[in-house]
Amino acid sequence: MIKVTDLAWLEFEKPDLARAEVFARDFGFQVASREGDTLRLRGTFAGPPCLVIRRGPTSRFVGPAFFAAERADLVRLASATGTAVRRFGRDEPGEVVDLRDPSGFAVRVVHGVPDLPELPDQRALTLNFGSEGRRVNSPQRPPRAPSRVQRLGHVVLETRVFRRALDWYLDTLGMIASDFLFLPGQRDRGPTMAFLRCDRGSVPADHHTVAMHLGPSAQYVHSAYQVTDLDAIAAGGEYLKQRGYHRTWGIGRHIQGSQLFDYWHDPDRLMVEHFADGDLFDSSVEPGWAPMSASGLAQWGPPVTKEFLGAQPSPKMLREVFHALRDDSELDAGRLLSLMKAMSS
Repeated sequence: MIKVTDLAWLEFEKPDLARAEVFARDFGFQVASREGDTLRLRGTFAGPPCLVIRRGPTSRFVGPAFFAAERADLVRLASATGTAVRRFGRDEPGEVVDLRDPSGFAVRVVHGVPDLPELPDQRALTLNFGSEGRRVNSPQRPPRAPSRVQRLGHVVLETRVFRRALDWYLDTLGMIASDFLFLPGQRDRGPTMAFLRCDRGSVPADHHTVAMHLGPSAQYVHSAYQVTDLDAIAAGGEYLKQRGYHRTWGIGRHIQGSQLFDYWHDPDRLMVEHFADGDLFDSSVEPGWAPMSASGLAQWGPPVTKEFLGAQPSPKMLREVFHALRDDSELDAGRLLSLMKAMSS
């Protein structure tokens, strides 16, 4: 229907905004505003706040917002989906179309939302490479301090209706696939994970803006935020560790997307990622295909943890598996067993 150009922001609910703000500052966000029951967080790059957190009874992901290139895209999208273009806020410029994807996540497409000005960024370190000595008489002393988040990169979702959700993001928002993962021995049944990017034609875009995989739940998996370089990831991670937060997995380098990564849990156990040096693709790059496996998630780094994979059994997980096998989902017993095997390989 249209081609969205990027993620605009993510929306969450949390019961304790004060605690959410403390973690946000430690992780490297700047507070754009705190008004009443809404906390807005931003990075150093110009743009709108990349996280909107509203007070709610539980900690949960609400959904993503995407940028439309033109107002006409909003009109076309609203007409095709039976929705309406409305003002973004009573006292705020911009317009929005509110949708819901097949997994049940609230999806917004916005246009005309004003940008916040750029903030001072974290300086990338000058590095010496072999015989190329660019740093002379100048020791490296990166501070053990919060990384400075630059921008929102991507969100990863789990869905019971993977094929329907994949088609919706391709057809409704005009996204294109960078990589597909399939269960070993089941490529003929199609992918079970997709990494989707925005189609900007010859203008490069992040390897993935949305990634999704088949599973027993419709849930948020993690979101990722760009920082300057590896030292920003590592020094920022040491600061988070000193502050008592829990590293979920890292530091390493992914295969699909190539990002340097480091994953953390916030106080409500929602997973967030610092990343740097991710792949940028234009529309000429065809999708890659690879078998899904735990060992295939990183080129190097520590072994992937059960926490990252969400593979720790719990009563909630068993209930979700039971309902997924009974309900109108794309998960059957054979695929479930294959998923469990792939995530332990």
